[in-house]
Amino acid sequence: MTALVTGTPATDRGVGPMLRAWRERRRVSQLELALRADSSARHISFVETGRSRPSEEMVLRLAEHLDVPVRERNALLLAAGYAPHYPETPLDDPALDALREGMERLIRGYEPYPALVVDATYRVLAANRGIAMLMDGVAEHLLAPPLNAIRLTLHPDGLAPRIRNLREWRGHLLEQMGRQIALHRSQPLRELYDEVAAYPVPETGSGRAPKEPVPYFALPMQIEHEGHVLSFISSISTFNTPMDVTVAELAIETLLPADPATVKYLHSLLP
Repeated sequence: MTALVTGTPATDRGVGPMLRAWRERRRVSQLELALRADSSARHISFVETGRSRPSEEMVLRLAEHLDVPVRERNALLLAAGYAPHYPETPLDDPALDALREGMERLIRGYEPYPALVVDATYRVLAANRGIAMLMDGVAEHLLAPPLNAIRLTLHPDGLAPRIRNLREWRGHLLEQMGRQIALHRSQPLRELYDEVAAYPVPETGSGRAPKEPVPYFALPMQIEHEGHVLSFISSISTFNTPMDVTVAELAIETLLPADPATVKYLHSLLP
């Protein structure tokens, strides 16, 4: 399953170095950022070196043009001496009832195909019957809350032994997580990466290609279920212009059938 993660850079160096770190990660020059933010390269330089304290509005403007996640925008504001701008509302708060119910209706409506909702640490917040079907045979200790999508996928007691192209799928997930660690410096993601990267790769189901290779338009996850080989392409949906940290870090993952045989089997299994 695909990874979707955010993280907070260290805040003990002040807002200037933090902004510079985000600018460098985005590979944007001081002049380019100044033009985007209707400022000057000189002012950007002064902010980054601590010679000038940016206003709250400037911090938010620079963060927006650097595409900084909202949790990290709060961290930038705190480092600059301002209050956080974005709330972090618990998902079970009544204020998010409509959002939560809407996501649950969405993934139920996607059945019989698998779909789930995860947060920034890959904790599974909701899942439909398609996902429950894939969990057949997963060890009980992995099904105890909180469920973690990456752990369920790559653990030797999870889905890993049944994933036909495990080496390719595992490599895809680890490579993507590695890129995100480099970009966001997320400690929870680093800990998760270290954990799952250390899992032994089971011999059963590892790296076996299907008898008749099919030309896919994206790397599929090919997984066995009761003697059938199912192929899925992962797709991730997030919310546009979120104004809440919780909402910004939600992701809906849908597993799209990659071949007609998978479509037929799922419809026969979950009518």
